[in-house]
Amino acid sequence: MKYKYQGIISTITDEEAYAMIDKVARFIASRHLAPAGILFIESLHPLHSIGSQVLYFVLPFAEIIFDSAKYQRFALMIQKEEYITALVKRIDELDEEINRERRQQARLHKKRRKNQMRETFKKIFKKRHKKAE
Repeated sequence: MKYKYQGIISTITDEEAYAMIDKVARFIASRHLAPAGILFIESLHPLHSIGSQVLYFVLPFAEIIFDSAKYQRFALMIQKEEYITALVKRIDELDEEINRERRQQARLHKKRRKNQMRETFKKIFKKRHKKAE
């Protein structure tokens, strides 16, 4: 297999960036890693431009594992602060959307459990009250 060199990509369009933001956000949110992902991205937010340059530094090695064009577009995406902010916002939106039903079911389950406990305590204290009379 002959290795074909791909040139360095130096620009990214808004459409490409937002498509990648959506793809990365869906990857993180679908695995229920949104809080950790947002925390990680926000903690490294001041270093986003340096992180982008580090990605370019390891590009020759990353090409072995990743598609070079997508990898470079990702590096360009995290270079701009507006894209980082949009990524965090999109992860949060998708997490809320994906987990809304699960959270609602958990609330209902908690409410049912609480009502069952109340009924149980009412029965227990009624019996004790009757015995005391």
